Amino acid sequence: MALSSSSSRLPSAMERTGQWILSQDIQTDIIIDIGDVSFPLHKFILVAKSGYIRRKIMDSDDGRINLSEVPGGVEAFEKAAKFCYGVNFEISVHNVVVLRCAAEYLEMTERYCEGNLAGRTEEFLAQAALKTLPGAVILLQSCEDLLPMAEELQIVKRCVDTISSKACNEANFPTRIPPEWWAAELAALSPASLQKILSAMRFRAASPKSLATVVAAYAERNLPDLLPLAGAARPGTLSDTAAAADLRSPQRALLESLAALLPGVVPDDALPIGFVCCLLRAAIFLTASAACRRELERRISVALDQVTVANLLVVALDYAGKRIVDLDSVRRIVGGFVEREMGGGGGGGNYGVGAVWCSAAIQRVARIVDAFVGEIATDKDLTVHKFASIAGALPKSARRFDDDLYRAVDIYLKAHPGLHEIEREKLCSVMDPLKLTYDARLHASQNNRLPLQIVLQALYYDQLKLRSGAEPENAVTPPNSAAAARAGAMADASLMRENEALRSELTRMKLCLSELQRSQGTSGLKAGPKRPTFFSSFSKTLEKLNPFRHGSKDTASIDDGVGVDLTKPRRRRFSIG
Repeated sequence: MALSSSSSRLPSAMERTGQWILSQDIQTDIIIDIGDVSFPLHKFILVAKSGYIRRKIMDSDDGRINLSEVPGGVEAFEKAAKFCYGVNFEISVHNVVVLRCAAEYLEMTERYCEGNLAGRTEEFLAQAALKTLPGAVILLQSCEDLLPMAEELQIVKRCVDTISSKACNEANFPTRIPPEWWAAELAALSPASLQKILSAMRFRAASPKSLATVVAAYAERNLPDLLPLAGAARPGTLSDTAAAADLRSPQRALLESLAALLPGVVPDDALPIGFVCCLLRAAIFLTASAACRRELERRISVALDQVTVANLLVVALDYAGKRIVDLDSVRRIVGGFVEREMGGGGGGGNYGVGAVWCSAAIQRVARIVDAFVGEIATDKDLTVHKFASIAGALPKSARRFDDDLYRAVDIYLKAHPGLHEIEREKLCSVMDPLKLTYDARLHASQNNRLPLQIVLQALYYDQLKLRSGAEPENAVTPPNSAAAARAGAMADASLMRENEALRSELTRMKLCLSELQRSQGTSGLKAGPKRPTFFSSFSKTLEKLNPFRHGSKDTASIDDGVGVDLTKPRRRRFSIG
């Protein structure tokens, strides 16, 4: 069977070479084996131009030489043999690299023959192939299958230098329409070749915008169904069939390679934030590696104050935009941004008291996050824990007012009416009722969906405002105003001082009552149970009504289940005065 197969391959090879060998009317005396193909040729013709074949023939005893290792295989050797026989063939940008490598392997250089194949291919490279950007790109693509020989011959380096130079020139001074045509040309390269080009462009001081243009064009060409221009997947392009699964594997590898090359060549702020969000959604859909997703998340967190709610929805929702598929990425993005801002000390527009501060960037992110959780709050599958992990990822000092967050909480309560009391308390713990504006507190005090302790806090805050003589804030000054920040800080400080004074007054009254009880002696205790006095009874009532008795405005410090008589607020003034 093996003999039959071998004998059938020989006539096939003779048919391929018959037009330029048998016409010589000279019997062949050497057989060249290239894999499964055999070429019957003439020794004297080959040794005249190939030093490698000359040595092989001298070492051969049976008239056969195996050249399966020749670069380019059968096609490249056939053209090299034609060159030896003087048969004309075309050298083009598509075959010049493989011919140059084959000529180097076969030692078809000027040492053995003037005007040999190595010299001819070098002349074509210098005078034609490397003169244009598209030609250089095709050459670099050819080199990808001929490594490391193509690198040893400096072909890769020459291609990279030519491409990077011409790409930078086109980016600065376009010569065609559309101006980004050069980026589309580079999109045909492999990730490894693209990294070489981007590094060379950056070395030539290419602008970050130019580098970002190349990456965007590359991703859109190679991931067309995952990165459509409209920002949503085209109908019918995303499928769960076996054929689609086979397609996803190379797409996943390409996306991971793309994410891996970004840190070294493309600045963090160069890529449009919306484009990076689309890349992250593709990585989530393709179940890309954790390293790939973390790199994309890091890039988004760097510029989180520039994102829109739509960008975050792209990350969190599926391609149909109907189902939440990933909130952990959003939480890590927000957490990374907060960690970076808090570590850096923030920027301009800070406000706060003491060590509590908030930069203008965090304020913008807080408004974005509040709007985002408001958009996803209606999802029936969204748990309280997931909601709180996103809304609570920012420090409470990030919000000057909690109105937007209260709106999102109320939307969630409406969409999930079956929550237990503990779940509603955990949900509301992400906001501070004392940071609501007057209108929002008025709405909260009448909202039967909120836990009782939240309503009490809002009511108690208004009582303190009235007691201090402050008027309710019917109109809210924009939080980015410096005057508003100072006024807010002064109001918070005044409220804290008033609360501290109230606690001190209550403590003093308790001490007085304790001394009175000790002075009465033990006779009253033996006579029977002592009836509570007016002061002790009312002191305990005040203590229960005071949500700040533990020194905190946080909702967690309120004693649950305490009955409050809201019909007797005026006795407070009498008891304190």
